[in-house]
Amino acid sequence: MSETDKRFMALALSLGRRGLGHVWPNPAVGCVIVKDGRIVGRGWTRPGGRPHAETEALAMAGKAAREAVAYVTMEPCAHHGHTPPCAEALVEAGVSRVVVGAADPDPRVDGRGVAILREAKVEVTTGILKAEAEAANAGFLMRLGAGRPFVTLKLAASLDGRIATASGESQWITGPEARRHVHSLRASHDAVMVGAGTARADDPTLTVRGLGEIRQPVRIVLSRRLDLPLDSQLARTAATTPVWLCHGADAEPELVDAWRTLGAELIVCQIGRNRQLDPTSVLKALGARGLTRVFCEGGGALAASLLGAGLVDELICYTAGIGLGAEGQPMLGAMGQDRLAAIPRFDLVETRVIGGDVLHRWQRAHRD
Repeated sequence: MSETDKRFMALALSLGRRGLGHVWPNPAVGCVIVKDGRIVGRGWTRPGGRPHAETEALAMAGKAAREAVAYVTMEPCAHHGHTPPCAEALVEAGVSRVVVGAADPDPRVDGRGVAILREAKVEVTTGILKAEAEAANAGFLMRLGAGRPFVTLKLAASLDGRIATASGESQWITGPEARRHVHSLRASHDAVMVGAGTARADDPTLTVRGLGEIRQPVRIVLSRRLDLPLDSQLARTAATTPVWLCHGADAEPELVDAWRTLGAELIVCQIGRNRQLDPTSVLKALGARGLTRVFCEGGGALAASLLGAGLVDELICYTAGIGLGAEGQPMLGAMGQDRLAAIPRFDLVETRVIGGDVLHRWQRAHRD
């Protein structure tokens, strides 16, 4: 692996990340085209999943793509969809070499993209910054492999782990800088998800604000009985910004019809042993609808449910310099665990100060 290959692949990865949250169900791919050591084209997957990164980069490069090297973060597609396969486009453009980050396990691709290139006598190098490329599209890969999206759980709490006072007041525990950071995280996910209790107590919009015009994430609420206010902000905006409601089969038909009339998508999910929605069933249903990255903002019961089921892949914690005392509401509900060995563990990967708060980022630990 040459330093040149790593440098240009790193650039392609940074471009690809621009698509996170906007390209589902497709992967967020980046592409850089280099000729004689000079970048002649670059691109990333556009909102909605089209055009693909390779198409964008080739369009910029034009005739300069001939005999050039293309750096692509994921194996070029090999199937005919709304556009011809990117592998064929690279061949037709006359590139001499393609450098690939991660393989694409989609059955429609899965080695076929590389095969198309090699059959056309294009040199192919694979596995450059593979781990980074797979991490960048962990949600896409998880949906294909496990049938569910990648889950980021966000928790914002006081020093003593409380998310609200005893009366339920929670706005605002963290400062404006941390809240702005949350909006950037919302923007990099396909959907924002909360439980029914949070939807009722906070009446949130769950939109991305302050970052310009972007493709808004899907807003998801888990409510077994659909006992949500029909005059809420989510209800008033369901016709213009997607709202998906996950509920049980025992929800009142009148409420199902009312929400559907407002423009929400209704998703029936299984009920678990605790008589609440089964989180695995919920995530499988979301994966079946194409979501690859879900940003969960609580509340405590939903967060505990996801953690207890081993369904949280990344944990984002904001800690504020305030103590609310034992009477405050805990950031996690009951998990029903009495053995440390059974509780999911996470590895700390980042700590930094944001305004007056501290951010900790954790990733699910994979122990041998």
